[in-house]
Amino acid sequence: MNKSAVSWTTLWASLLFAIILGFSRLSYGLFMPIIQRVLGGTYGELGIVGTLNFVGYFLGTMALPLMLTRFQMNRRRINLFASCLLGLTMMGSGLSYSLIQLAAWRLVIGLMSAFSTVLVLSLALDRILPSQRGSASGLIWMGGSAGIVVSGLVAPAVINPAHVFAWRISWMAMGLFGVLSAVGFEAVLRRTPEPKVEVQEVASNRSRPRTNYRMIFAADKLLLLALSYFLYGWSYIVYFTYLIPFLVKQGVPALEAGMIWAAIGLASMFNGVLAGKVIDRWPNGFTLAIGLAVGTLGTAAVFFDDFTLTFVGAVLIGLATFLSPPVMTSAMLNRELSAESYPNILSIFSALFAAGQMIGPLVGGWTVDKMGLQMGVASSAVFMLLSAVLAALYGLQQHRRAQNQMRSLVEVPPIRDFQS
Repeated sequence: MNKSAVSWTTLWASLLFAIILGFSRLSYGLFMPIIQRVLGGTYGELGIVGTLNFVGYFLGTMALPLMLTRFQMNRRRINLFASCLLGLTMMGSGLSYSLIQLAAWRLVIGLMSAFSTVLVLSLALDRILPSQRGSASGLIWMGGSAGIVVSGLVAPAVINPAHVFAWRISWMAMGLFGVLSAVGFEAVLRRTPEPKVEVQEVASNRSRPRTNYRMIFAADKLLLLALSYFLYGWSYIVYFTYLIPFLVKQGVPALEAGMIWAAIGLASMFNGVLAGKVIDRWPNGFTLAIGLAVGTLGTAAVFFDDFTLTFVGAVLIGLATFLSPPVMTSAMLNRELSAESYPNILSIFSALFAAGQMIGPLVGGWTVDKMGLQMGVASSAVFMLLSAVLAALYGLQQHRRAQNQMRSLVEVPPIRDFQS
């Protein structure tokens, strides 16, 4: 029986997203100053560790469609295994005593988070009324934002140079929270029936890979949107990876640095729901471009070396940009594609997003080592601006397609002369 958006299913899914997004993916950048102090390494080397997390995420997004095609009826088991292992590897990463160990943990964390991201969303939304799935999706993503808020609140204690074990304890506590959330989510799923999957649908998905790839890389189809999503992954992860190290380097107190991080999370809690409602009303690339343009202004605020402007910029990113591209992109794909093509296309888009997140920390780390932390963080504005431009061009494509469709509808074929 399907449920409303506000339900125990949505609640437990949002708790899992707190670790999937807020803890496992983004807390690394927050803890980087103390990790560097304890484990050593240049920013370039720390960037490689961050990249390996997204290498795992990329591999997971590529492997999951194959796993789901073969083990479609075992989605719950796969999710329980991946989510529990995600929590356990988070705990293990807190025991790292070298960057090599931490890199290995981050690789596995990325792999498991890729599985959990897709499976938690699909398992939860399958049990929600179709008319309320947009709202439910926003509520689930808000869990990730809540995870960012919690990370920001513990940041003053964690990044304090005097507390060399605080980051280890925090990651172990986050991992334990993840395991408990995975068990709770599974318990809720057991109380609702598993949606039936038709064998014909699976076979249909298997027969469409060429069409899917052509659509993504065709200039007149989805290429501009795909490139925009790729560049967004690149830009946002550079900002989130090097923002706190930049603030610490500038002498910003740990409490104020934590406030900025928490402000991003708090603002983005509204962003997920807001983005869903906005894209329902204006489902086009122009809407996405506006959010990315606002994010460009937010990331560029670090150029001015002013705490107040940096704080305002962070709030703008959380409020208008952080969750908008994933929510809006998936919504636009849902409108553009058939039900059979949508899962495969979305998986490839997720892989492109992950590829951007892989490259971002590498290039960002190189920029930081060569030009300093301020330029490294600010470089994210360049790639976010490019993402916004591509989204606007995709919106222009949509507008032209809609105009052509309208012309074809209003054109009336000429009436033939009977006598001729």
